[in-house]
Amino acid sequence: MDVKELREQDVTQLNETLMALLKEHFELRMQHRSQQLTDATKLGKTKRSIAQIKTIINEKQS
Repeated sequence: MDVKELREQDVTQLNETLMALLKEHFELRMQHRSQQLTDATKLGKTKRSIAQIKTIINEKQS
């Protein structure tokens, strides 16, 4: 998702997106541990998206 699109969302929508990404990141970690993950770059991409969303949430709350 693009950062511009994320900034347009309100905090509740961002929290929902964050929870979905956290769940996806957990599943990717488990696949990586069991050597079933074919594209390891997905881990980094989801981790970056999580950080971006957390930053935007903190900016909106302050």
